[in-house]
Amino acid sequence: MSSTPTRPRPGLSPSGHVDTFARDHLPPAEQWPVLEFTTPDLQYPERLNAAVELLDETIRTHGPDRPALRTPDGTVWTYGELLTRTNQVAAVLTEDLGLVPGNRVLLRAPNTPWTVAAWLGALRAGGVVVTTMAALRARELGPVVEKTRPTVALVDHRFVEDVLTVRDTVAPDLVVVPYDGDSGDDLSRRAATKSGEFEAADTAADDVALFGPTSGSTGVPKITTHFQRDILSIDNTFGRHVLHLEPDDVVACTAPFAFTFGLGMLVVFPLRAGACALLTESATPVQLAELVEEHGVTVLATAPTAYKQVIKSGNLARLRGLRKAVSAGEHIARDVWEAIRDELGLKVIDGIGATEMLHIFISAAGDDIRPGSTGRPVPGYRATVLGPDDRPVPPGTEGRLAVIGPVGCRYLDDERQRGYVVDGWNVTGDTFVQDEDGYFFYRARTDNMIVSSGYNIGAPEVEAAIDVHPDVVEVGVVGEPDAERGSIVSAFVVLREGVVGDDAKVREIQDHVKATLAPYKYPRRVRFVDRLPRNTSGKLQHFKLREQAQHAQAETAGKETS
Repeated sequence: MSSTPTRPRPGLSPSGHVDTFARDHLPPAEQWPVLEFTTPDLQYPERLNAAVELLDETIRTHGPDRPALRTPDGTVWTYGELLTRTNQVAAVLTEDLGLVPGNRVLLRAPNTPWTVAAWLGALRAGGVVVTTMAALRARELGPVVEKTRPTVALVDHRFVEDVLTVRDTVAPDLVVVPYDGDSGDDLSRRAATKSGEFEAADTAADDVALFGPTSGSTGVPKITTHFQRDILSIDNTFGRHVLHLEPDDVVACTAPFAFTFGLGMLVVFPLRAGACALLTESATPVQLAELVEEHGVTVLATAPTAYKQVIKSGNLARLRGLRKAVSAGEHIARDVWEAIRDELGLKVIDGIGATEMLHIFISAAGDDIRPGSTGRPVPGYRATVLGPDDRPVPPGTEGRLAVIGPVGCRYLDDERQRGYVVDGWNVTGDTFVQDEDGYFFYRARTDNMIVSSGYNIGAPEVEAAIDVHPDVVEVGVVGEPDAERGSIVSAFVVLREGVVGDDAKVREIQDHVKATLAPYKYPRRVRFVDRLPRNTSGKLQHFKLREQAQHAQAETAGKETS
């Protein structure tokens, strides 16, 4: 059993940043988690630029002509081409847009080759990258921009409108540059005027490289900070000790780059291995299976829901060419795992990670997998289960998962840091049980986050969106168990007098949420009620709503079987 760690005071090396905003707004030293560098791979020089490690070093080993990025339409970028475009983006940022090391660069785009070049170019120039999902609306982007204060936004030309709205309302000095389009100021046109040579910024290994907005359980995002060395650390732990990519691998992943799971699987891990990433902007599970078969994908990473739907659609055989499969975002059900193993002989790698930790820290692969378990701490990490007194509990006892490793939670200027870090441990918000052999078994989320098809959805955020609908008097939102998605967003709505709660009103409320928040957050179930359960102090009792949802489910199931 792990003991309470001794917390060292984090000592930061001299920064390469001119704009010191990121380091200035790190949490106080006494609120940091313990950071440990316990394997040879995790020893870093004082000066480090992750973009150089991901491209220049890989090209030195494997050459510039190997394919680095592919898309379903036949586009292929070699490592040499990616390096050239990365350098060109860095030149545009510094020479044309005045970026200095430490300035923040907002990215809003789907998974495309130019998004990878923009991400790497910003790092190479010494910028701090703020990657956001294309699906986010202005209402969701605004708080991220206010907290991170980017000077430049590089935005796929199809998703500029919301960024312009945010600029005009909260960030008047933000420079917005579209890309992958045909306008005169498009990033690709600007880049074409640059030589393709660029000397990378001399950043420190512990300079902030990424700001990662969390999904947030309150609608107010937490901004996680990650250093240059952290980008390499996720590969030097999970990437090299569990995933084991090879240069001839073709990797596909459904997660967007804004999810650090997708960033690792499609950018960090393949580039360090000299492998190739197949970038898809969106794909249904059936389309994903077809792409895997058509493009010779050998490593696939997606949510358990996608694997389940591939099985149900009769397309599992299309995954026969896979060498590795990774599941994350939520726990994969044992029957799904066994169905894939039995038909394909493929043992899916399960894992748990967190935006605060950048990527997966508990996992297992091959013969180390224990079906039903998430796995054991990846080399470089250690983990325990904490009881109500914040002390480790014996094996077999449920409690809160706590982790320590080379990366850890450092929220940007946020009091919620105190809730995530407990006595040096990163406490993830998940309930687990550890067995005598050190395997961890998932039980549930410990907060009010709804995990649906691998997406984290904050119930209070959805409540706030529904609450402003003119016909809604009050609303309560909970997660409702769902066989396909793990959980779905379920809303209990009290309508104003005289309004009919029919199917048309359900669709209207759902469309209202889709227009306000990222569409995946909309309530798939809307129930109209006369009142919401509250305690004597007026606090909404979400647990009673969950009970009502389960009761309604049981009634529906009874009617269907009768």
